[in-house]
Amino acid sequence: MHKQLQQFISEKLPAIDDKLQDLLATANVPETLKDAMTYSLNAGGKRIRPLLVLAAIEDLGSESEDALTVACAVELIHTYSLIHDDLPCMDDDDYRRGKLTNHKVFGEAVAVLAGDAMQALAFECLTTLQNTSAKDALHIIQTLSKAAGAQGMVGGQILDIEGETKRLSLLELENVHVNKTGALLSFCIEAGGILAGVSQEKTTDLKAFAWNIGLAFQIKDDILDITSTTEELGKTAGSDTMSDKSTYPSLLGLEGAKQRLAEHHRLAKESLMFLETEQSLLGLFADYIVERTS
Repeated sequence: MHKQLQQFISEKLPAIDDKLQDLLATANVPETLKDAMTYSLNAGGKRIRPLLVLAAIEDLGSESEDALTVACAVELIHTYSLIHDDLPCMDDDDYRRGKLTNHKVFGEAVAVLAGDAMQALAFECLTTLQNTSAKDALHIIQTLSKAAGAQGMVGGQILDIEGETKRLSLLELENVHVNKTGALLSFCIEAGGILAGVSQEKTTDLKAFAWNIGLAFQIKDDILDITSTTEELGKTAGSDTMSDKSTYPSLLGLEGAKQRLAEHHRLAKESLMFLETEQSLLGLFADYIVERTS
């Protein structure tokens, strides 16, 4: 990992983790539910999504006292989605981030409710923004609603379920992942742009970056699913093959998938040229996403 990115993560990660703990500590919820929520939030995630929110704002030469709240809202949405993804009725996974999945520890009913509670808490967070105009706050809430719901992540999940055991075309597979994985990543970049008050032209460039890096993220996941071990991934390796899902390697071959990954990486980096810097944080995150080993 590049030294500049490593330093940025080292500086921002403690603040993100502290804010998430504060949100749970001050929430007046039953202890069992709080324990289940805390278990998954503390399961060792990389916090890529909240870090992207903060990186976008910094790259745009701006700052916002509400940035941390927005960053944590998206992490709550992401974590809830993982809890639900792991359920027996979905991907039926026993491990996540090297630990037993939520339902394996707390039972299916509590896991479902923990995910539901996180989703609601995420939007509650966004109603507390203190230094953002009402117009921009509503824009952020609307953008996250679309990214997390039927027009984004949840819509992508149903396309993914319907695509199991089918041979999807490349365009169909792309549509699954633009929504299932890419929508929430796109929100992070767009939210940073909203908080930074950027122009429409820059917003278009940021969306292009987000679209390409979202697909790159998923292609890399598909590649790691067949090239890494369960220990390296922290979740069951080869799960896509076992569930007979269409993936980039299954459609393009491993080398073809790597070429596609490199192309989306290149396009993502080119979208950041308006920043007029050789080492933007977003660009370094793009490098990290395609180079990661888990």
